[in-house]
Amino acid sequence: MTSLPPRPDRIPEKRSPNSSLSPDYFEKMYADNLDPWNFETSEYEAQKYAATLAALPKARYQSAFEIGGSIGVLTKQLSDRCDSLLSVDVSEQAQARAKQRCQHLPQVQFEVRQIPHQYPSKMFDLTVVSEVGYYWGHTDLPIAQQKIADHLETGGHLLLVHWTPYVDDYPLTGDEVHEAFLQQVGQVYRALTSKREERYRLDLLERL
Repeated sequence: MTSLPPRPDRIPEKRSPNSSLSPDYFEKMYADNLDPWNFETSEYEAQKYAATLAALPKARYQSAFEIGGSIGVLTKQLSDRCDSLLSVDVSEQAQARAKQRCQHLPQVQFEVRQIPHQYPSKMFDLTVVSEVGYYWGHTDLPIAQQKIADHLETGGHLLLVHWTPYVDDYPLTGDEVHEAFLQQVGQVYRALTSKREERYRLDLLERL
């Protein structure tokens, strides 16, 4: 079963490609369904999570950052590879569910933050951007790129994983997000892994 991105017709305004989706968008989504993307039950998501973890070249990371952790399904799996993991999301409802799921994992911290404008000040050796980049608009994407690079240690890894089919209410496509980061290869990153499946793509970059 494939978890198709929902098309929330209850949101009447046309989304601008220049503007990121607001926190209200996600709070409405979670108010209607605590797992709107079927993260807990989808075979597609389970296979994608396995590929995500398999792409990480290190057995463990000292300080990892997950942007848009949602209800914590990937967070819990990722925590097995991290001494410290900070997972953020714009939705308080999603964070509450994630905290409950990971309450037995002392190495995981949760914060409600709107990235890129509330970026944490610490440095990381792994940043995971999974199924969240296309929520940024054209204005915020380059800001996010700069913040991620500035807070990623030399030799640290950036893992990008995104759904590639077009979705009407998302400002960007998964391909647009990945291609923007790949334009930094040679100057900011070196490319380590690139994988394309039927409905998602994965790119792993290393900070120069």
